[in-house]
Amino acid sequence: MSGTSTIPLLPCVSLDETLDFYRALDFEVTYRQTAPNPYAVVRRQDFELHFYGLKGLEPASCHSTCLVVMPEVEPLHTTFAKALRRARGKLPVSGIPRLTRMKPGQGRFTLVDLNGNSIIFVRREKAGASRGEEYPPWKESDSRLAKAVAAAARLRDFKTDDAAAAKVLDVALARNEPAPPVDRARALAARAELAVALGDEARARALRAELQKVPLSPEERQRFQAELGAADDLERALR
Repeated sequence: MSGTSTIPLLPCVSLDETLDFYRALDFEVTYRQTAPNPYAVVRRQDFELHFYGLKGLEPASCHSTCLVVMPEVEPLHTTFAKALRRARGKLPVSGIPRLTRMKPGQGRFTLVDLNGNSIIFVRREKAGASRGEEYPPWKESDSRLAKAVAAAARLRDFKTDDAAAAKVLDVALARNEPAPPVDRARALAARAELAVALGDEARARALRAELQKVPLSPEERQRFQAELGAADDLERALR
């Protein structure tokens, strides 16, 4: 039916703190009321988020989710990252609030706000792959290590569970089974990024050192430069 729209309603602990959080991300507050119940609307570009006050809400156990499908997501992720770093002193990639990382070809990211609400921004062409069956897009091998990297990517980028993703990679790397050098390099690079996100600097340094020993050709290193340097990029972002 023409003119029909769907509006997500997301719970919040404090309306004031929630609106300040979204203002810092360049959202405009277009409506607010305190009675008969706390309610507010924020808008950015051509989408809105609506919030209502919910007594007793525990952000750590909140499961409210909203999907925002848009033509491109990378520029918005960059904007949010800069705004969060400016407002909070560093980029929050764990805890509440947080912003998940963007990987090459990923096409989606998640913003978890102060209340634990997950706002998932998806590039339109990726919207159908909501469970990540085809992620990561660079999978070219059927080795068990490549499958572990793909599983870890889903845990890290879709479920925002860095600890579980790290465990998957630790188990796969410990097996030391035969695999193409590129698969091992990707596994080490992904685990190094997770080590940075989890605050384990010593492990990140050790993984980087091991990564440098993987026998990749200059062409392979150039081709996968973005993902192999993800840990360094994240470390710079967190400063």
